[in-house]
Amino acid sequence: MLEFAVLAGMFSLALALRVVEPVRFRPEPIEDILYNPHMGFQTFQHFNGDPLFDGKRWTEVGPTEFSGKPDSLENPDHPYTTVAYCRWYWDTIEPAEGEFRWEIIDTALKTARERSQTLAVRVMCHDSAGEHDVPKWLRDKGARGGRVDLRRGQKTKYWVPDYSDPLYIEHWTRLNAELARRYDGHPDLESVDCASIGPWGEWSTKPVKPPMWARAALIDCYTDNFHKTPLLMQFDDPDSLRHGVERGTGWRADCLGDMGGFRPDWSHMEDSYPQGIIYGGAEEAWKTAPVAFEVCWVMKHWHENGWDPEYIFDQAVKWHFSQFNTKSSAVPDEHWPAVERCLKRMGYRLVLRKFHCAPRVRRGSMMRFHTWWENRGCAPLYRPYDFAVQLEGLESTATLKTDADVTKWLPGDALYDGGVGIPYGLPTGKYTVRVGLLDRWTGEPRIRLAQKGRAEDGWYDLGEIEIVDTFEDAPRAEELGAP
Repeated sequence: MLEFAVLAGMFSLALALRVVEPVRFRPEPIEDILYNPHMGFQTFQHFNGDPLFDGKRWTEVGPTEFSGKPDSLENPDHPYTTVAYCRWYWDTIEPAEGEFRWEIIDTALKTARERSQTLAVRVMCHDSAGEHDVPKWLRDKGARGGRVDLRRGQKTKYWVPDYSDPLYIEHWTRLNAELARRYDGHPDLESVDCASIGPWGEWSTKPVKPPMWARAALIDCYTDNFHKTPLLMQFDDPDSLRHGVERGTGWRADCLGDMGGFRPDWSHMEDSYPQGIIYGGAEEAWKTAPVAFEVCWVMKHWHENGWDPEYIFDQAVKWHFSQFNTKSSAVPDEHWPAVERCLKRMGYRLVLRKFHCAPRVRRGSMMRFHTWWENRGCAPLYRPYDFAVQLEGLESTATLKTDADVTKWLPGDALYDGGVGIPYGLPTGKYTVRVGLLDRWTGEPRIRLAQKGRAEDGWYDLGEIEIVDTFEDAPRAEELGAP
């Protein structure tokens, strides 16, 4: 009798300690180019489907008239894009004091959405030709400045404002406060450039460098007002760049590709960028805010000068760029292999390498799972998207969001162990496990993953589990084997 009791106890202990093997889904990676939101090449002063600029020309004057959606959004001479980039001069957006032409930006945002893009924006203080000086109404109010000496005996073509003038700071701050009040967090607004100083807002501090307190104020007018939309600080002044990235901005640099086009002993690629990133304290900024580059001249100019696009893009990947403005100019035929290789490396490139969960889950309980992700790109996804698990059955489908923070998935490996509650009313039976990264505005999967299994609706099918009704049918979470 004692022997029977011992055996019965051992059997009960064995049942209590049973280990249930999880199902292990391992999606197969792919090498396709993925045209995902918030990354890749940009159109400039144009949108998907618009004609490219001719030859090596482009314009700094942003569009104020917009055409309807074309038959095709693709162009054989330029990569497809998910980001349009437009910039306008201050005197265009605010031609009279306090009278803003927001309809220009409103229509640009609407056009971007119609062309499957988001819109990156810059409002520029002035140009370098005197065609778009700071607004006349501001000069008429007594703003300090003039056509000062750029070099000895050579006057600037443009009216150079005194950037430390309280009147300039007041009205530039007001402009950006209004811009933020109207557009911060807009779902179609990709980013805003901090463009307070210098021709085209590029932060060239010549001929007279403003004091640091003034430069800081002209950066803070962005960071104090924009709290949702990413900001990009211009690169040219290291002290200003440092102030911006310390306040949470990303950064943006013009002239990617220059290998000595300005003078033979100096270039952007081998002097300005590697030094400026360090002097500007921007080495780690890419981990939390985006990096964008603009082509030097156009890519045809690279080709004519024999500049190696493979080297140029390798360096840009090293600097963790997510977006590249080609000025809507054609890619030379010889550069397409380098462009296609670059498109597979820039920005984020996410693949789910492993998904483990119980083979049977009781409805009304938590479905626990273990995931291993890999980011094969050079930067994270800076916008929040919801990592969701969908259970698709014959009679019912449940979409279950997790609390994963996908913006933390830097290049390399990332683990996320989580769980989702299975609705009690979900019918029992077999379900296909699907995953997706959902747009928070639409609730639909929008991010393409670098793996097989994508269905027509954007979800990725992994495999099958069973939803059951009783504890006897389903293992407890602590009974699952190690992942």
